[in-house]
Amino acid sequence: MPGITVEPTTFSLFGALGDLALRKLFPALYQLDRAGLLHGDTRILALSREGGEPEAHKSRIIQALRTRVPAGELDEPALERFAERLRYLTMDFRRGEDYAALRECVPQDLPLVAYFATPAAVYGDICRFLAASGLAEQARVVLEKPIGHDLESSRVINDAVAEHFPESRIYRIDHYLGKETVQNLIALRFANSLFETQWDQHHVSHVEITVAETVGIEGRWGYFDQAGQLRDMVQNHLLQLLCLIAMDPPSNLTADSIRDEKVKVLKALAPITAESIHQRVVRGQYAAGNVGGVSVPGYLDEENSNAQSSTETFVALRADICNWRWSGVPFYLRTGKRMAQKLSQIVIHFKEPPFYIFAPEQRALISNRLIIRLQPDEGISLQVMTKEQGLDKGMHLRSGPLQLNFSETYKSARIPDAYERLLLEVMQGNQNLFVRRDEIEYAWQWCDQLIDGWSRLGAELKLYPAGSWGPVASIALITRDGRAWYGDL
Repeated sequence: MPGITVEPTTFSLFGALGDLALRKLFPALYQLDRAGLLHGDTRILALSREGGEPEAHKSRIIQALRTRVPAGELDEPALERFAERLRYLTMDFRRGEDYAALRECVPQDLPLVAYFATPAAVYGDICRFLAASGLAEQARVVLEKPIGHDLESSRVINDAVAEHFPESRIYRIDHYLGKETVQNLIALRFANSLFETQWDQHHVSHVEITVAETVGIEGRWGYFDQAGQLRDMVQNHLLQLLCLIAMDPPSNLTADSIRDEKVKVLKALAPITAESIHQRVVRGQYAAGNVGGVSVPGYLDEENSNAQSSTETFVALRADICNWRWSGVPFYLRTGKRMAQKLSQIVIHFKEPPFYIFAPEQRALISNRLIIRLQPDEGISLQVMTKEQGLDKGMHLRSGPLQLNFSETYKSARIPDAYERLLLEVMQGNQNLFVRRDEIEYAWQWCDQLIDGWSRLGAELKLYPAGSWGPVASIALITRDGRAWYGDL
């Protein structure tokens, strides 16, 4: 990341001994330090309720880095420098008097980043006590999802934060927005007339967005069973990807210009009524099966599970956008746990040529696709039709890729983790990659109709074996439109 200058910052991490902090946030901060992107005067405050010897907790964080950071990226001088920046404080986030110790650790002349890796129910208390201790004026607050479980609860949380912080200093994280390929969507669309001139209902047949996980609940039963896959994934990650694919060109690359266009997409989403929900949406729950050659239990047999749970672990749906650019173009979204492959990708299917001059039996091949892979191998592939080589092939066609694989093309460059990019943007004061309040609320408004429809109709859960691509009904969802999910084996 050449040419980047970051001002000295005090970075305070609330919930510093939680899974997110140890697994993602501290490794991201270490990588930024290793890359020379943290100012020499930047300090990191690890805040948690756990008492005891601060040095022991600090050692626990350093040990987590040794475990989580790839061996080839562990640099002892960088690790020592990082440890010198780090200080641990025991705090009860709901006790105002505990913020006096935090106040003493924050220089008045430096910005403070307050990252909330805590339950959202605590956000309001932390903001209130930051303000009461005189820290709010110099602070930027970073909010982890989920922000509420519906529109009403999200408004309560956002109101509590907004009471002490203006929108310009609130950073709502969706880590998908920090991925290299997601960032490339802006460049791909608006820096290439090849694509932007074809990016509408005249040239695009349909769009698929798939976010599939092979993992199950991973010990998060208490949280996940209250949330479900719609709240956990669709309301944020998938709708954000849909917005970036579908939005009109922003007037410039400022945060609000980009977010204004995303909000227009959310406002244009056609409602899915209770009467159409069975045809437009599929809810699933994984049963026992086999993932990667290993037998795994069903959702209802997971540790600490409730055998009567009707929470969905899979959602597939058809979304339609009611505007001039996308009228008549369906967007098929699906996401699930315990699926056949860990995969996040967007597939843009372009319409066929209006007149076909090649052999009739090859007609099924004619379909250009732009495949944008977010994980596991970030990259972009354009499927095009070419002639097979050989004197005996005549005008026989073949489908092949024009491909950009980031890890292979840029072999000398390490692809930063999404959290590295997002934490750096916060420290620079840039909001481009963060979600504005109205985006959150329009997304909840659209998802709430589905939740309400399921509740009123008693929507049936479709079981699917772990290690599959989801319920059979999700295949029917797209095949009834004469289409198929791309790449399913």
